[in-house]
Amino acid sequence: MSTVILLPPSEGKAPDGDGPPWPGAGGAFPELDEARAAVRDAVRAVLAEGGAPAGRLLAARGPYLERALAEWEELDEAPTLPAWDRYRGVVWAALAPATLDRPARRRLIARVLVPSGLWGLVAAGDAVPAYRLKMGASVPPLGPLAAFWRPVITPLIDRRAAGGWVIDLLPQEHAAALDPAGLAASRHLRVALVDEGEGVGRRAAGHAGKHLKGMLARAILESGASTPTAVARLAVPGLRSEGTRRAPGGAEVVFSRTASGPEVL
Repeated sequence: MSTVILLPPSEGKAPDGDGPPWPGAGGAFPELDEARAAVRDAVRAVLAEGGAPAGRLLAARGPYLERALAEWEELDEAPTLPAWDRYRGVVWAALAPATLDRPARRRLIARVLVPSGLWGLVAAGDAVPAYRLKMGASVPPLGPLAAFWRPVITPLIDRRAAGGWVIDLLPQEHAAALDPAGLAASRHLRVALVDEGEGVGRRAAGHAGKHLKGMLARAILESGASTPTAVARLAVPGLRSEGTRRAPGGAEVVFSRTASGPEVL
């Protein structure tokens, strides 16, 4: 048995790279290349229209849209970086992969998988170019990308976990690409980070929750935690564990953000 940790990609990405272009870079899931090409071609067909359709699809405008369009034009020839180095958003900045010790880095490469609107699923060490595309996008004629990828990547995640736990740290947008009921051999561990406050009740942690999620992912990798009980026992500044409970197909661990949690700008 193994353990898989699911993390989201990020809109913030490092530019450039020094690896080979993605079509020849290999990776953990070469069987996805045909579907990736289908998404690429469908996106490019929309981008060729220009104007509002391109901006809506890439959820960008102004200089951000210009940069995104340039990245799409160069996608097949652009240099790559490992996914762990390409993603630079809040979650990945808090995880700080480059500063992990050797055992934790090995776990990062072996265990962390990233559902992606363009790539379907990548391992942390897979080479990817700079790009912009949300999992929540709908691309004609493929439709919503989460629904397009769900039946394709769920069995790959199940195979990679090999009967162990799938530790799910995904936001709703990316969690929609996973079918927990399709994890025939493995068990789904949903990890939720919540805020509680007077007048607002209980809700998913906001922007600061992304930073805490990255810190929690780092703690999982550093400790080697691979079960619900082990994850629930982790000590992460700014989080209080509420323990484990059974959930359909597996278990859930809830962490609530404490008053001493970090303020992330």
